[in-house]
Amino acid sequence: MQTSFSLAQLADPQTAESEKILRACVHCGFCTATCPTYVLLGDELDSPRGRIYLIKEMLENDRPATAEVVKHIDRCLSCLACMTTCPSGVHYMHLVDHARAHVEETYERPLFDRFMRGFLARVMPYPGRLRAMIYAAQLAKPLAPAFDALGLSQIAAALRLAPTRAPKPRTRRRVYPAQGPRRGRVALLSGCANEALMPAITQATIRLLNRHGVEVVIPHGEGCCGSLVHHLGREHDALDQARANIDAWSEEIDGDGIDAILSTISGCGTTVKDYGFMLRTDPAYADKAAAVSAKARDVSEYVSESLAKLPLRRANPPALTVAFHSACSLQHGQRVHREPRQLLSDLGFTVRDIAEGHLCCGSAGTYNILQPEIARRLRDRKIGHIEKVQPDVIATGNIGCMTQIATGTAIPVVHVAELIDWATGGPVPQALEGQYA
Repeated sequence: MQTSFSLAQLADPQTAESEKILRACVHCGFCTATCPTYVLLGDELDSPRGRIYLIKEMLENDRPATAEVVKHIDRCLSCLACMTTCPSGVHYMHLVDHARAHVEETYERPLFDRFMRGFLARVMPYPGRLRAMIYAAQLAKPLAPAFDALGLSQIAAALRLAPTRAPKPRTRRRVYPAQGPRRGRVALLSGCANEALMPAITQATIRLLNRHGVEVVIPHGEGCCGSLVHHLGREHDALDQARANIDAWSEEIDGDGIDAILSTISGCGTTVKDYGFMLRTDPAYADKAAAVSAKARDVSEYVSESLAKLPLRRANPPALTVAFHSACSLQHGQRVHREPRQLLSDLGFTVRDIAEGHLCCGSAGTYNILQPEIARRLRDRKIGHIEKVQPDVIATGNIGCMTQIATGTAIPVVHVAELIDWATGGPVPQALEGQYA
């Protein structure tokens, strides 16, 4: 794509990077076939190619974002399926992130939209606050239809997403020693939504790793990876959260050392792997951020690379049929495909892929609250494909996907780490309690 940015504009590192991304696009349109919003809506401006045109015009002409541009950028899920499809290597993720920051700086949203986005930014990255809101939402769940009737569909969507059961106690930040000879040492990101909604995932991961000789540390000072506010265009908040994690993990790297920084939330893993880019212009953090990103792994990657050769200790779980939902952030953001499927299969589960597995379930961080209608349609489409394979359980690697899918089906939804923990001697996953001994 031909561009005409001025030299003064290109002096800004973000603009210079976006210009390189724009120039890589050859207008081929392959991305439209795998873009969830284009598949649903059929509008060129709701495809990556269409959004690229809108972003180019906005940035190139130094224009404030307009309501029309904001509508189509807001509809982007950041699922990154377009990046998997693109034959030219267009790094759409960094381009749309730049556009969101520009929108946040130049566009005044309607009052209710500002309220919702501000509320989410002040609550979701903080497990204590989010857990308090979950308890309130559980009480208010019956009011969801009334909020829909009043046109407050975003509040209704948030109420429907609240879990029906109270979450287990949060995971303590400390060192969890290995059982037997220590074979490795890792830092584990406990995150924010994970600890508020389903701390059992973090705890299953710790048991799994400890059981196989890996010491796990959740250091004081770590917290939200920054992705939630990053995708809301609040770049300064996102970078502050990234720096806090980098400080916490760098202290471990420089202290007793760590082999890897693990995430059980694939959306967080995608962001942590991008810290090196996000902080590349910060002289105090550029090197540390790059070192942290180099150590970042999804838990399925680490188990496959470092533990499967032991081999894993099988405990003969029931021979369940598992529908594997590959979260967008795992398959498109981190390009992790084989590892979770292979681990589950090797442990005795029958793993079934689902049709249109490349399309998003509609969760996408805060998307299922801010864009509830599109998110619902994507969820229903996803569940329709899942139910066709008649699984006993649905497995995925992202808390957002788990929460989203669980609102539309009676099939239990569990994290991959919970199944691996169970299959190697851990307790029954929380969603399967009462069904299996």
